[in-house]
Amino acid sequence: MYSYKPENPLIVQSDRSVLLEVDNPYYTEARDALARFAELEKSPEYVHTYRISSLSLWNAAAAGLTADVILADLEKYSKYPLPENIKVDIRDAVGRYGRIKLTLEDGHMLVIADDAALGEELARHRSFAPLVKSRLSPSTFEIDPAQRGHVKRVLLQIGYPAEDLAGYVSGAPLHFDLRPVTLAGQPFALRHYQADAAEVYWAQGSAAGGSGVVVLPCGAGKTIVGIAAMHKAQCATLILTPNTIAVRQWMREILDKTTLTEDQIGEYSGLKKEIRPVTICTYQVLTYHPRKGAALKDRGWGTDKDGGAAPDPHFESMAPKKRRLPRISEYPHMALFNSMDWGLIIYDEVHLLPAPVFRITAEIQARRRLGLTATLVREDGMEGDVFSLVGPKKYDVPWKDLERQGWIATAECHEIRVSLADEDRMEYAVTGHDQKYHFAAANPRKLQIVSMLMAKHKDDDVLIIGQYIPQLEQIAQRLDAPLITGDTPVRQREKLFQQFREGQIRRLVLSKVGNFSIDLPDANVLIQVSGMFGSRQEEAQRLGRVLRPKQNGLLAHFYTIVTRDTLDQEYAAKRQLFLTEQGYHYDILYEEEVPGFTPALMAMNAAPPRRANGALQPRGTASD
Repeated sequence: MYSYKPENPLIVQSDRSVLLEVDNPYYTEARDALARFAELEKSPEYVHTYRISSLSLWNAAAAGLTADVILADLEKYSKYPLPENIKVDIRDAVGRYGRIKLTLEDGHMLVIADDAALGEELARHRSFAPLVKSRLSPSTFEIDPAQRGHVKRVLLQIGYPAEDLAGYVSGAPLHFDLRPVTLAGQPFALRHYQADAAEVYWAQGSAAGGSGVVVLPCGAGKTIVGIAAMHKAQCATLILTPNTIAVRQWMREILDKTTLTEDQIGEYSGLKKEIRPVTICTYQVLTYHPRKGAALKDRGWGTDKDGGAAPDPHFESMAPKKRRLPRISEYPHMALFNSMDWGLIIYDEVHLLPAPVFRITAEIQARRRLGLTATLVREDGMEGDVFSLVGPKKYDVPWKDLERQGWIATAECHEIRVSLADEDRMEYAVTGHDQKYHFAAANPRKLQIVSMLMAKHKDDDVLIIGQYIPQLEQIAQRLDAPLITGDTPVRQREKLFQQFREGQIRRLVLSKVGNFSIDLPDANVLIQVSGMFGSRQEEAQRLGRVLRPKQNGLLAHFYTIVTRDTLDQEYAAKRQLFLTEQGYHYDILYEEEVPGFTPALMAMNAAPPRRANGALQPRGTASD
């Protein structure tokens, strides 16, 4: 029996919302507990609001959390007794995961409910019934193996996420070993959490493993987890990535840390079309559609060469659409999925997966699938498709846990609020709503703040990143710094990144191409001048650019400059939700306070810098 204490930080409400007091000695413990099974919705100064959703509970259940553990955490930190309906709802939601199982018996794909009543409910459901080949018993149905993904998607929508135990094809064999010493001459071994993530995903090669998502912070070595999964599978592997830079980084890491050779690894991008036992492809190439003459846009993608995020008529969500979406056969490069007997498909940055790739993924459920991401947040609401088609969350480590252990850098986050000039305030007031954010985000007064911050970090390795090219061009000119955008050729990007890694240049200005998959381990300051509206995933990715542990133990600094009392400030609050959930706190500075601000150098009680996969790495090498 728990004794409820008024000094506890939580108030659990009957609508599944949870209020968390920030100014409370138990705040950190309660926040870390909530993050495992609830989603942060709002984070004002004093009380944060979480939501316990069915999907968050199903992900928790798939990761091994029980209803008893979840309820015990809520009881432990709650001010008042839990509403009875919350206890029932949590037990019911967690209990629904796995009540339906997919199995393969004598070549027949079966859907098995755990009792006849549930079987009858399924049989009568208008979305499930058309997918049934035959009903073998009150609780057992046979389906077409080709419909495996579609059935799982429907079952999730019905509210009974299936546990898929139907197994996987082995794929073409590909034998290789992990190197104890990298080609760069550094000792190499998996970090403990990387090994744990690969073990949980693989599940000893059983049908209980083989599909799922590993969630780790940027800089924590998600690529290494992917390589560890490849090593366990020992089979032909298709790796899907956000862009060509990411393709090259995967190739470098695989060659550096495994015995695979160059002739076994192929690049399938806009520049090359190689199909080899390990093939690394970009999402943009896969979604190329000749009728459009360019990569189809999805939320999070675009044809602006920056991986833009404008809504697109071809965007597909779980809700039905009246407009016709292109058939998979209309995407010529989707044939890559059938070009070799793949045993493993890795989805790098799975939170960015375009809708057409979801659709082909529904049809290749017999292949093992691994999603890698820093955050399961999707701004398009398709987290359910990640769960049902790629797999549930199998492994997750809070960012602050890895920070405390020294595997990622300690970061200080600051939001700097800048006013509009008097003449711009009136123009903002009369600007149409669709243009208000752009107007506020491109506030010219931000440039002065950037200059002040650069003066305070003159000896640091600084990235300045934003959304709008004219704004970035002004900053690059003001700082005499190189600018990298989607129009910068890949060869030139790689040259500038290498110069930054080697210390030849100490500052880079980046457009959205800097959001993910750039390998700049010594960057320790990031200044964000504009972003993609209220994108939580983008905020997490951008902080991740400076989270590689620093050899000298220096703090990382993340500054986001926003225009106060505008949509820019409102969107910033939403952008920060995920990182707040992970334990990061944004200190607010106003423009008049910046001249007197002195950045801290070292974290108090910080862990010493850890050895990166076995050894402290020289400048210019890293593993992520």
